[in-house]
Amino acid sequence: MTQRIAITILVNGIERQAWVEPKTLLVDFLREELGLTGTHAGCREGVCGACTVIVDGRAVRSCLMLAVQANGAGVTTIEGLARGLELDPLQRAFVEHGAIQCGFCTPGLILTSRAFLEENPHPNEKDIREAISGNICRCTGYVKVVAAIQAVAGERR
Repeated sequence: MTQRIAITILVNGIERQAWVEPKTLLVDFLREELGLTGTHAGCREGVCGACTVIVDGRAVRSCLMLAVQANGAGVTTIEGLARGLELDPLQRAFVEHGAIQCGFCTPGLILTSRAFLEENPHPNEKDIREAISGNICRCTGYVKVVAAIQAVAGERR
């Protein structure tokens, strides 16, 4: 019989309790146990950034973090950004600037950008490009992604 560990995680502002196997990845817990499929499982090696979520204010690759490591933490997924029908400013900017193509990388890019803008609310283009450099996008070429992030940073001024 496989050992299971009790965890409590505040996911998108809602306390979630579960029993998980010690080897359960956070990405799998979010997708399979909680049904939050906006967190995409891409490379499963921490390289592509598609699985990025925010854990206690930091952008984290959820394919490299065990669910038990998030015990007691606050986790934000893409589903937790919008307020009802009102999109988060980054979500809205990605739509308005055409920064969404196939959409696979989009949740990870948005959450990486959100955590980045919390640390650096007034970045320059070089800072933005460096911040998202760990998020692979095969469709956009990043120009529109950078423009969307710059627009949100400009709104904050």
